[in-house]
Amino acid sequence: MDLPANDAELVPEKIEDGKEEGPSFKCDLSDTEVVHKIAQMFVPGLATACVDNTTGDIFKSPASVAVDMRKEMVDYVAQRSESFIAEYVILEAGPKAEASGHPYDIVSDFVDDFASSKRNLFSRVSGWLLSEKREEKIDDFVQEMEINGFWLLDRREAIAHTLLKNVDFKNAFHCNRKFMSEEGLAEHVSHCSFRSMTCSNDGCNARFCASHLEKHDSVCPFKIVPCEQKCSDSIRRREMDRHCITVCPMKLVNCPFYALGCQSAIPYCVMEQHCSDTIHFHLLYVLQFIHKEASEEDLKRRVEQLEQAASSSRLAEAREVRSLTSKVKDLEAKLGPLEVHIKNKDSEENVEISNISNALDEPHIKDSQERMGTSNLVNASREAESLS
Repeated sequence: MDLPANDAELVPEKIEDGKEEGPSFKCDLSDTEVVHKIAQMFVPGLATACVDNTTGDIFKSPASVAVDMRKEMVDYVAQRSESFIAEYVILEAGPKAEASGHPYDIVSDFVDDFASSKRNLFSRVSGWLLSEKREEKIDDFVQEMEINGFWLLDRREAIAHTLLKNVDFKNAFHCNRKFMSEEGLAEHVSHCSFRSMTCSNDGCNARFCASHLEKHDSVCPFKIVPCEQKCSDSIRRREMDRHCITVCPMKLVNCPFYALGCQSAIPYCVMEQHCSDTIHFHLLYVLQFIHKEASEEDLKRRVEQLEQAASSSRLAEAREVRSLTSKVKDLEAKLGPLEVHIKNKDSEENVEISNISNALDEPHIKDSQERMGTSNLVNASREAESLS
């Protein structure tokens, strides 16, 4: 069964306590956000009542009872809202915890009570209320009503507006000011904190009452705000995260020599200055990678030699591992092999490998070795002759 797109329904009016003398011009403004939120709950509530009421009935479908069920629900919540203050304030001799609740919660309870009252016998005695199939059927019927335009939002908001005024006995979500003249009312409406406003930020269509302007402005995704990382750009709030991690010059990045040991995280825009200021340490990291067995003292001396052989500014131009490694190797080829010092275990003294090789090259040691070699050859010849 197709749902009718537009059906006239009763819009409840707030109960008046009889004729009042005095001001007759009343401000009719209320919190548009709360009204909209209440209006949105009506369709799911109606869908729940229709589904639970027709479950197990082969002759009825949720769509077949939707029109009548809607009228019953509107009448029910209207009556409950009109008697709300009397039930929870007057009869209870003062406001209770329930009476101080938010209008949305109060009306939501009314809708839930109505839906519960419409459950048929099958729904009550079976496990239908806890089944996943029930939730899916309710969601499907909600979508069906929305697609067919069964209960338009503006009509629901008109009902929600009346319900809010009926249950908001503290006047926290609607204006109850009264005026002696139409002019006085008009002047008030132009400044009332519940007057409806739309966001002025380009691209935002949010609607709210004037009292929520500051709150909305503080979170509006379309508002242009300064960069959170203190760069010179101003961007939309909704684009802030993407800006900060992509194009922002102040985004934090790891040093290019992070893998070799430089653990610095610095703003992208000062990377060049960082590489220039820390070239001494970057050279040490590269040498540690090239000469894995060398001591730290040897590598520090080598760094000094490299810095003397080439200016720090020239070395700092290499801002990543591969280019600086290449420059270091070129300079080392000109400087010669790295002098590595090892520790003598017996004497606990440092001996240079180069000194050991030089000692073996001295003339008197060479002569002695030659004489010993000649003597050995003569003795071997004599032994051979005696054996023959």
